[in-house]
Parts: sequence; C-alpha cells; structure tokens
Amino acid sequence: MVERNWAGNIEFRAATILRPTSVAELRDIVLRGGHSGVLGTRHSFNDIADSAELISLEALPDDVVIDVDSRTVELNPAMTYGRLAPLLHEQRLALHNLASLPHISVGGAIATGTHGSGDALGSLATAVSALDIVRADGQIVRLVRGDDHFDGAVVALGALGAVVRIRLDLEPEYHVSQRVYERLAWDQLVEHFDDITAAGDSVSCFTTWGQNVQQVWVKRRLPHDADRDDLFGAEPATVDVHPIAGVSGENCTQQVGVPGLWSDRLPHFKMGFTPSSGDELQSELLLPRTAAVDAIEIVRSFGAEMVPHLLVSEIRTVAADTLWMSPQFERDTVAIHFTWRPHHVEVMDLVARLENAVASFGARPHWGKIFTRERASITANYPRHLDFVDLVGRFDPRGVFRNDWLARNVLGLSVAGRL
Repeated sequence: MVERNWAGNIEFRAATILRPTSVAELRDIVLRGGHSGVLGTRHSFNDIADSAELISLEALPDDVVIDVDSRTVELNPAMTYGRLAPLLHEQRLALHNLASLPHISVGGAIATGTHGSGDALGSLATAVSALDIVRADGQIVRLVRGDDHFDGAVVALGALGAVVRIRLDLEPEYHVSQRVYERLAWDQLVEHFDDITAAGDSVSCFTTWGQNVQQVWVKRRLPHDADRDDLFGAEPATVDVHPIAGVSGENCTQQVGVPGLWSDRLPHFKMGFTPSSGDELQSELLLPRTAAVDAIEIVRSFGAEMVPHLLVSEIRTVAADTLWMSPQFERDTVAIHFTWRPHHVEVMDLVARLENAVASFGARPHWGKIFTRERASITANYPRHLDFVDLVGRFDPRGVFRNDWLARNVLGLSVAGRL
C-alpha cells in the first residue's frame, strides 16, 4: 500500500512503517544501521519525514506523567495535542498555546518549530524543558533546558535521532473567549498593525488578498474587559464562521464571545472534524516583526495572481526564542501563511516568486511546509546553523537519520562531527 502524507501531495518511498512497542525495540531498529526517519501525524507538506525506512512511535506506551507541583508533563511525543488536552484538564493545568489544529503530534510540531499566534507567545517548542533522544549508536541521551546543546536539540528536524520522551512546561488552567471581526480595511491593518495584534492574547488575520482582510480572529484569556464593538472598522460576526469562504463554521472552535477552555478556543479547528479544507497545499513566510507592514504590502501586490490558486492566507505574530533552528530564533516574528488549492505547478511558481520578493527581509520558511529556496539562502538566516550541523555530526555520525530533505535543505552532502 502506498503511504502518503495528510494532504496527499507526498508519497513516502518507504515500503513499510515500523511500529516498535518499546524503546528497546526501537534501539534495535536504529542499531541495524539503515536510513530511518520518524513519522508523526503526516501533517507536513514536504518530504521532511521521508526515508528508506519509516518509524512510527504510535505503538509506544503514552506513559503520560503529570507533575502538578512542578507543573510539567512527560509523554510519548507521538501523542497529539488533542489527546493530551483532556488529561491536563483533569489536573486543571494547561499549555501556554496551541497551533491552529489539535490533530498534530507533540513531537512533530516541536521538531518543525510549529507555532500558534500571540505577540507574547513563543512557538510550541518553547514549552519543552527536557527530551530523551535515541542516538544513532542506540544510546539514550537526556537533555534538559540549560544544558549546552539543549537549544540545538529541540527544533531538530528529526536530524539528531528518535525523540522518545518530552517534558513540557504547564501553567494553571485558563479559559478563553473568541470573537471574529469581519471586513477590516487594508489601510487600517497597515496603520494599526501593532494595536490589532495586541487586541487579544492570540490574533489571526485571514484574507485572500482582495479588497479587505475578511476576518480577524481575536482570542482573549478570561477574565477580560468587554469585547470591542468593532476593530478599527471591522464588525463582529454574529455566527460561527470558517476561515475559508463557503465552508461551514461547524468545523471550527466556538466564537461569538462564548467562553471555553483554552484547548477548545486556541485552535481554529475542532479535534473531531476535518481541519482546514483537507485537499490543499501550505506554505509560510516567517519574517522579522519589524518588516510586517512592508512584507504585507509586497504580498498584496500578488493578490490578483493568487486568487485562482489560493484558499486563504493567515497573518499571525510569534514571540522570539533561543532555539537554534527555530524560525523565530532571536527575533519577534510575523508569519504569513498560505493555504493553497492543490494546483502544484502554479503554486510552486507563486511560492518561489513570493519568497524572492521578501528575501531581503531574511524570510525563513516553515520547515514542515513547501518552499523553494536553496540551502545556502535558507541557512544564511540561521546564525547557529553551523553549530547545529556540528551537533548532528556528534549525534549521528553514520547518517542513520539523515535523509534527502535534510541534505538538500540543511546539512549539505556530508556532516563532519564526533561523538
């Protein structure tokens, strides 16, 4: 049977997927010396996880350990955020943020630097305080925040080994209300960008780059003062809506200001429903926050060309972090996301041209989505890139976890390193 990713645009070349039921069995697989890749929930849109041999950690025990006193949770990285959230709710604890859909695995989201939204909120990887990695030599290495190589090992793109255990920081449970404002004028977004992204703890602007920004989703922690009657001229929606025109809002988390648990409001999509549209491609430009307005104006100039191929775009902000290969490394970030129709040839052309148009800002791609930039132009925007390459050499000198995607986009043809 042919194995594909969630969107169907990637066909994995591995003939089988191995599902070890214990870490000891996983170590035996690694020590055999073949080229292995760890597969998550297949929500990446490129071949980052592809390899001659694929390993899924789904059969390993979840072994969720919640420490209420230290406000941490340890778990199997194959667990999804949607499955984790109810367990945290039982202990009245929460994560600092979530991505737009809860269907993704904790390990996959962290390895690729996946993010939610919020001026003061870092990516999902910033919640990691410890992780256990099975290296190419079968040894299990535990890295804890503050260790020399920890910041290089969190957003690691699957290059260091198989992460078999992750510890996440938690905080007391909180509630959120969500309200959508419709038809925000472009001149208002440009003039009041900082005020708009500060209107909630998490803010997303959805647009197809036409006459206006169709929707602004504002998520606010409770308690808070009264919701705004309008947002710089954009008026509140009176029913639940979907970011993509013509799709039922039933698939989306509840809006119109109704309070709910953090896990039921921070994602855009409900766990039990198909997220986004399903039949799609995705790309994303991650730029310095300081370049937000200029970059938005450049992307707007492509509006007419994008219309036949674009389902929707989302503009979000993410706080800076210290993780070497994170797209948010050492800079507050504006993320301009594109959900495309499955028009591969036309979309790849548009992605390349958009990347070129904003290259001078130091744009970084989302590691799990489609992009066309060459390795040198990507890694030039990562100050700790060479340190990461050296770290990969230390953990995996035999190249067990190296695949074509890593060679093409991050590591080059070889990695010099030592154990």
